[in-house]
Amino acid sequence: MKPLTQDLSIFNKFKFKHPPVGVKFELFKPKGIKPLNKKLPACGMIGEAQKRGTPFYFTAEDEDCFGKVPLGWEDMPPWGEGGYLGEKFEIFQEQRANSRIYKYLPKFPRNTVNYIAMSTLDKLTFEPDLLILTATPSQAEIVMRSMAYSTGEIYESKHAGVLGCAWMYVYPYQSGKINFMVTGLTFGGKAHEVFEEGWILIFIPYNWIPTIVQNLKEMKWVLPSYTDGLEKFNKRKEGYIVELAQKSENP
Repeated sequence: MKPLTQDLSIFNKFKFKHPPVGVKFELFKPKGIKPLNKKLPACGMIGEAQKRGTPFYFTAEDEDCFGKVPLGWEDMPPWGEGGYLGEKFEIFQEQRANSRIYKYLPKFPRNTVNYIAMSTLDKLTFEPDLLILTATPSQAEIVMRSMAYSTGEIYESKHAGVLGCAWMYVYPYQSGKINFMVTGLTFGGKAHEVFEEGWILIFIPYNWIPTIVQNLKEMKWVLPSYTDGLEKFNKRKEGYIVELAQKSENP
């Protein structure tokens, strides 16, 4: 694995309750990192990394839900891809609704990722393929605004009510897009009790990390419009509108 060369210390400024987690997808066994040797759903690995505080890697043998499918470790059984399990669990009205999600499900090609290394930011020694943040809405607003600050990119959240791990790990890595979701919205995470409800999970792929870091250094985190109160905000807004209208009339 490529050693960490980026300075990611800007994320310490957030003082997240749950530390950021770096993720690396590897074909070969990571050197210098211990195996997890514990059965958990793929989504639960995030919380495990945050609680454990020391780097680890997990494999197909450690994953005990259906994360093996999007992670490229096994095929979904016909009764699963046909949607019958979702109907049994009463997540979907009928199997036809459940089966439709597989049209959109992102997956790693079979056996191209055999090991997934995870580390909290303070112990991170490798360049992450993904950086996962667990944020409050106010913290998430800053992170997402840092994405748009220099690029104008729109915020986009993609996930399904089941197999949320596919949208946590595979989708942002393959698409190169930042993804986010609210904990408590996916069946597996809720049933396995892996997250407290109401946190914003943000998944930043490697190609976006330098932009996010640079923009966080440059931009104002807490905007005056958020702290001055509604009356001052309205006066400032009206003033800007008048100013810009006058400049437009006399360019």
